[in-house]
Amino acid sequence: MKRNELRAMLLEQPYDALVLTSEISRRYATGFHSTAGAVYLSAKQAVFFTDFRYVEAARAAIKDFEVREIKAGQSYSALINELLDEDGAKKVALEDKTLTYAEFMSWGTALHATAVRLEDGVEQLRMCKEEDEVEKIVAAQRIAEQALEEVLNDIKVGVTEKEIAARLTYLMLHYGAENMSFDPIVVSGANSSKPHGVPGEKTIQAGDFVTMDFGCIYDGYCSDMTRTVAVGHVTDEMQTVYDTVLNAQLAGIAACKAGVTGRDVDAAGRKIIEAAGYGDAFGHGFGHGVGLEIHEAPVASPRGEAPLPAGSIVTAEPGIYLPGKFGVRIEDMLYVIEDGCIDLTDASKQLIVL
Repeated sequence: MKRNELRAMLLEQPYDALVLTSEISRRYATGFHSTAGAVYLSAKQAVFFTDFRYVEAARAAIKDFEVREIKAGQSYSALINELLDEDGAKKVALEDKTLTYAEFMSWGTALHATAVRLEDGVEQLRMCKEEDEVEKIVAAQRIAEQALEEVLNDIKVGVTEKEIAARLTYLMLHYGAENMSFDPIVVSGANSSKPHGVPGEKTIQAGDFVTMDFGCIYDGYCSDMTRTVAVGHVTDEMQTVYDTVLNAQLAGIAACKAGVTGRDVDAAGRKIIEAAGYGDAFGHGFGHGVGLEIHEAPVASPRGEAPLPAGSIVTAEPGIYLPGKFGVRIEDMLYVIEDGCIDLTDASKQLIVL
């Protein structure tokens, strides 16, 4: 629950209260997951509104916010207006990045205070993880690694990509995942040149690379990892590409620390791939932030101009993709600290040939 952090942010801003309506921001603020609700926070009050479906569970789970039920026929704006009036609030910040323009204007018309844009306020807070958040991300990662260890036994000639993806999903749920971070990507052979390919009915063949990009959610927080393994044997070219991707990842990891821009981390890994002659085959960024969302700030890519803050978690996932042949990606999660980073991923990165 992040009431105090949000209130500290609020006191530094030119508005008197904020209203959080997005599912992710509500969970960040309260620690409680719901598909409906709104958070009101001012210097004086902290209230979470939700409906009958969630109110009992919310009251049991939420400690830092008063939980109030919204009854049938009531509107969130009317209930929030009561709080705005009690607080004498003149300006209220709304989540302009998650509300549509029409929704923002509708809220602005209904509220008794002037609606202003919240912009990146909550996103900036979410970048720097506290100890409990890191622990949840690590727990999600360990579940994913346990699933990987078992699924390696299922990867063999004749098995389909969809079967491996389904097995990964089952195993992560079996070992305690709340849900998947995203639909697992399992692509093999020529399909592995598609960075975000969709698992299909293609059967795995001897000589294939199999790339698996997957993660799970534990207590609201995501993990993300990618491993590429081979079946039967590898060619010299496959080994060279794999080694190049691994060396690029290690170079980016070595460059990653607080205060270094995401662009510079990306460049450290990218220059290894370019020097090997595969620059055009690496078309995405080196990494992205992970937390309550699978893709969030900060970014480690050519557009990552901002310095990485201490406490952020970013992925390290360079790749080389050769259409019609194969692709390789290796991905870990990094916890950024002042003098470097801590790799949160324990799974081996040496090429496994099954």
